[in-house]
Amino acid sequence: MTLNLYIARRFLMMLLRVSGVFYGILLLIDTIDQLRGVTDRGAGVTTALWLAALNVPESLYRIFPLIVVLSAIALFIGLARSSELVVVRAAGRSGLRFLLAPVCTALLVGLLAVSVLNPFVAAMTRAYVNAQADLAAGTESVLSVNANGVWMRQGNEDGQTVISAARSSQDATELFEATFLKFAPDGNPTERIEASRARLDLGAWLLDGAKRWDLTKPNPEAEATVEPDGYRLASDLTAEGIRDSFGKPSMIAFWSLPDYIDSLERAGFSARTHQVWFQMELAQPLLLIAMVLVAAGFTMRHARFGKTGTLVLCAVLSGFAIFFLRNFAQVLGENGQIPVVLAAWSPPVAAVMMALGLLLHLEDG
Repeated sequence: MTLNLYIARRFLMMLLRVSGVFYGILLLIDTIDQLRGVTDRGAGVTTALWLAALNVPESLYRIFPLIVVLSAIALFIGLARSSELVVVRAAGRSGLRFLLAPVCTALLVGLLAVSVLNPFVAAMTRAYVNAQADLAAGTESVLSVNANGVWMRQGNEDGQTVISAARSSQDATELFEATFLKFAPDGNPTERIEASRARLDLGAWLLDGAKRWDLTKPNPEAEATVEPDGYRLASDLTAEGIRDSFGKPSMIAFWSLPDYIDSLERAGFSARTHQVWFQMELAQPLLLIAMVLVAAGFTMRHARFGKTGTLVLCAVLSGFAIFFLRNFAQVLGENGQIPVVLAAWSPPVAAVMMALGLLLHLEDG
């Protein structure tokens, strides 16, 4: 038990060090990148640093498996150079049993990352998007989805229009049972339109089965008018703008993803991207275990055997290959070319099996 705790502590300390190095590098790069945008809006270095601090956690979380494999490589190289691996083997403990501590540590770190770090990163990402929207003077998301349906916002110099619909097409360019509520620049409602169907055309919504109420009249219901099919309501929305307003799955906390996926499906949207992301988060602990096993397969050997640099390079390239295949499978899953579960779970499962095969070959011949 004492040896396992020692190895686990060494691994955690190495993981924190490598994470800190990557955080500092990413923060510096992102701050420089943010400076290019904020200086045009009258902001300075402090604002750029604040935006970078909000944005870097998402980047760091995405490359976390690579940080784990680099930490594991550094751990095993350090133990080999100090001859601690030789002492452990001389004491009668096999290499596979020795790996129990770092593997369990990787599992616990993965569970902590998914359950705690993921919601924190999602909150930071949302804060970054809101801060960017404030600097850009109101270019924030125009679309949201909840249990009551789809909600949008559009506006121009004449005021704002809030749009709600019971359901929509997958790209939200066609709405059903839609309501348009127009507001004047002073915030007072001026007009209400209900339509059985609304289709987004170039520069306007085309409404079918529309009924319009002028809310500035003393008795809006008495003077309501029924508009013919194809009634045009001016709009500044575009299909691309609506699509971009969905945001990234990483902006939604892990614990909130199931409800959000249900809301998307009830509203008529495709939730495949969010389903793939959710399954990948569930598979994250297994992926971290695979990274530790891959690092051990190449570097858990005595330093006097030589070729340390070559083996470290092989371990790093293997970790990057697994990371690339995982992202490639994610794209295939989001495009519907392979099932969601297969896209999320096949890369880490395959990596674990290959790493175990390599370890069994090296340890037991």
